Amino acid sequence: MSLDQAHCVPCRVGAPKLTPDEINNHLTQVTGWIFEPNPDKITKQFAFKDFKQALVFINAVGAIAEQEGHHPNLYLHHYRQVKVELFTHKIGGLHQNDFIIAAKIDQI
Repeated sequence: MSLDQAHCVPCRVGAPKLTPDEINNHLTQVTGWIFEPNPDKITKQFAFKDFKQALVFINAVGAIAEQEGHHPNLYLHHYRQVKVELFTHKIGGLHQNDFIIAAKIDQI
């Protein structure tokens, strides 16, 4: 099953983080996401025509996050740019849920 068709699973404190090989494999399944360490996370920048379109995007991401029960950090800057940051706070690193959300965001 592709990541954009999968659903997030509840993650508990102490759940295993993805290994470097798993992270690299998942990165090949999403578009434009960048791995950043300490803590391990993935990020992606989006640019829009104007402030209103950036807000529409943020609300669409919010709807996905609520549906999946997994929430990214969202940063609106320079009035029309949005940075999305994904990592699993409970484990302080990356989980498959982060890549599921990334794949769903890529579909917006």
